[in-house]
Amino acid sequence: MTTQPPPQGNPFAQNPPQAPQQPQGQNPYAQGQQPGFPQQAGQPVQPGFPQQGAPYAPVPPQPARRKPSFKTIKNIVIAVVVVGVAVGGYIASRDDADTAAVGDCMQRGSTSDTNPDLEVVDCGDAKAKYVVLAKIEGSFSALTAESKCSEAAKDFQYSYTESGSGSDFLLCLKDK
Repeated sequence: MTTQPPPQGNPFAQNPPQAPQQPQGQNPYAQGQQPGFPQQAGQPVQPGFPQQGAPYAPVPPQPARRKPSFKTIKNIVIAVVVVGVAVGGYIASRDDADTAAVGDCMQRGSTSDTNPDLEVVDCGDAKAKYVVLAKIEGSFSALTAESKCSEAAKDFQYSYTESGSGSDFLLCLKDK
């Protein structure tokens, strides 16, 4: 008993549909039944086009893009306003003392000695009361602040320390 060898090639490959071949010497535009083109009942034959078995399905049309609704636009505007107010509040609440540099003039924003609320102002402004002589990074007690300012600026009159707000520093000030 002999067995036949297995077929060569990929046994899982699909055979692509082949276009029917028109025998040579015949009129391809002739009406009626043509070889290679099966005619289905109720459908007219169109020469040159297979009636079924097209290799690709039609592409569905893309869905129409929706316009944003009033509610969506309103929510976006509200979100932008909330972010703007938050950023503005952060900038307004920042203490000007942390942005001060040597040579800047400052005013006192409150009468409290524990929280004088120093603000940077133009040196030509009548509100300007102090001049920054030195700015030293780090955390200092009242005693160490005095000695540091004595080393950095001989003619200082006041020291201002700030700590705990993310940046610890010491300002050595004198009257303007």
